[in-house]
Amino acid sequence: MKAIGKKLDRYKNPWLELKIQYGQNKGKLYNEECDRFMICMVHKLGYGNWEELKAAFRTSPLFRFDWFVKSRTTQELARRCDTLIRLVEKENQEYDERERQARKEKKLAKNITPSKRSGKQPAETLNQLKKWKQLSLDDNGKKRK
Repeated sequence: MKAIGKKLDRYKNPWLELKIQYGQNKGKLYNEECDRFMICMVHKLGYGNWEELKAAFRTSPLFRFDWFVKSRTTQELARRCDTLIRLVEKENQEYDERERQARKEKKLAKNITPSKRSGKQPAETLNQLKKWKQLSLDDNGKKRK
């Protein structure tokens, strides 16, 4: 629930704007609109209320003619929801890592900026920043642990 809440907080209107990074396992049966609705409803109803989720799909005008979604059992909806939650958790983890890296680079750039007393030129400090960034990556271009 925390992961879903964190993801939904990034959007002004998650019912319309929510984007999910599927990666390799998008699947052909569920569409993005259905997944968006499912995540928002699970956040609203709470995790584990699969009967209420099924009823929400059946009564929603968005899925009036979507017989595939209307015919899913509660177990199938729960399985799909678990898959979506794992994707959201992975996306949140990547987002947090990017934020942490951006703050680290900003802090480093702030510490390296030359003062009036320093004889260093801005180009030298930029080169130092690039060298530091390259040293923090391994041979494959991935971040070292």
